[in-house]
Amino acid sequence: MSSNSIKKNCVQILDSSLRDGAQGEGISFSVQDKIAVARLLDELGVAYIEAGNPASNPKDADFFEKAKKLKFESSSLCAFGSTRKRGISCADDKNLEALLRAETPVVTIFGKSWIFHVKEILGASLEENLDMISESVRFLTERGRKVLFDAEHFFDGWKDNGEYALKTLEAAAAGGANALVLCDTKGGSMPLDVYESVYAVVRRMSRIADIGIHTHNDAGLAIANSLMAVQAGANHVQGTLLGFGERTGNANLSAVIANLELKLGYSCLPEGRVRSLTPLCRQMGEIANIAIDEGLPYVGNKAFAHKAGMHMDAVIKNPCAYEHITPETVGNERMLLMSEVTGRAAVIEKIRKLAPQLTKDSPEVLQIVQKIKEMEQQGYQFEGAEGSFILMVKRHLGTYVPFFNLHYYKVIGEQPEPGNTVTAFAQVKIDVNGATSVTAGEGDGPVHALDVALRSALEDFYPVVGSMRLTDFKVRVIDSKDATAARVRVLVESTDGRNSWTTVGVSTDMIDASWHALVDSFEYKLSISA
Repeated sequence: MSSNSIKKNCVQILDSSLRDGAQGEGISFSVQDKIAVARLLDELGVAYIEAGNPASNPKDADFFEKAKKLKFESSSLCAFGSTRKRGISCADDKNLEALLRAETPVVTIFGKSWIFHVKEILGASLEENLDMISESVRFLTERGRKVLFDAEHFFDGWKDNGEYALKTLEAAAAGGANALVLCDTKGGSMPLDVYESVYAVVRRMSRIADIGIHTHNDAGLAIANSLMAVQAGANHVQGTLLGFGERTGNANLSAVIANLELKLGYSCLPEGRVRSLTPLCRQMGEIANIAIDEGLPYVGNKAFAHKAGMHMDAVIKNPCAYEHITPETVGNERMLLMSEVTGRAAVIEKIRKLAPQLTKDSPEVLQIVQKIKEMEQQGYQFEGAEGSFILMVKRHLGTYVPFFNLHYYKVIGEQPEPGNTVTAFAQVKIDVNGATSVTAGEGDGPVHALDVALRSALEDFYPVVGSMRLTDFKVRVIDSKDATAARVRVLVESTDGRNSWTTVGVSTDMIDASWHALVDSFEYKLSISA
């Protein structure tokens, strides 16, 4: 597809979470994970899903075999690999053979655009490198594949010898490449340099093929460089949905897409899909088994969070006072953080859905504001514990009925035998609507054991708790001068895959504080599922 067949304001998005993203530290996808991510990205509506290198490992090869049965609504699946090896023909190259065997409609191959890499890494002559590029692309296009050519180290090559870097693009275009993707492989390029380089390439090559950008975040500029490339004329952007990837990561597509669609007037996704960014990013984090950085632009929980009283008051009157877009535009929501500096206007905004009859002058609101201040003096912190705040408000208003009542809990700790990680045992007795349950659990510490025991008891009555899990656990000593008798605050963050919430407990006993935070976590989940 040439650029002439694409709308002027349309930008193709290639997500490489399953290939480049999987090279990030701590990221490991199973075959089923890869299938789930591919379906998620298709739901988002990206143009291309770069799903791995079928020649690099058996897991990727297995995925591509299973993917032959998958149907995609919006996206095209891509297999990734390199140009042919030096000194052999395309027909004898195992990498190219694996790319064809994957049977994806689109193939991404990379080749060298920097003379240093051609000579020192490949050990090839400059002409042979050009032949490797053009012959590999032609080999694939002649067999019905759409080819995206990644010009590796393009910007370093451009600085070193711009004419040769351009020759590598021309070689790929001569072989029939549909897109020429300029890669900032080391992630150190500056935005204005990227703009000038891409602009020069677009002027010379855009009539032949689409021009793309692939950036890494080593200098913290992957998003900026991607946007500059588009403004210079590129119509194809590569990255990963949450920005994870090798070293410091790739361009964060959740921010790139939102900026292009909402700020710069480009179309990246099918109409309306940008509203699904936040929930789908949450799902991606769940599949990748990572905690999402809540400070991420657009999709993080902190992206539209307000704490200062004056800011809250202004946002309540008119959100544009301190918000650059409405959070609903990207599927996020506004958070008004509750703390000792919170005013009545912010409190009433928070409880509007819970008690729409109240106003900022209602006695109940004054009482809740006072309650917040008293509890924060005791060590509670509601600005990061939305779940506990909502439960506290409902309890104060008398509108909350607990889902279970505790008879007792017991915890026993011990020094484990060598090779055994179990260090604690817990027993919990609860009552649900007159039915009593006594359950036990063991775990890697007392809090884990309590979690296991309580979860086991509740699942018999409320199977929905099986979908939730704890994602973060923080303990902070509040009064360090009291040493081991100090009061502690425990924050528990939980998720069910679509929603995330945080609850808090405070006590001079860490296990007791943890228990209260755990109970609130389960109670909150049950309240939103009722």
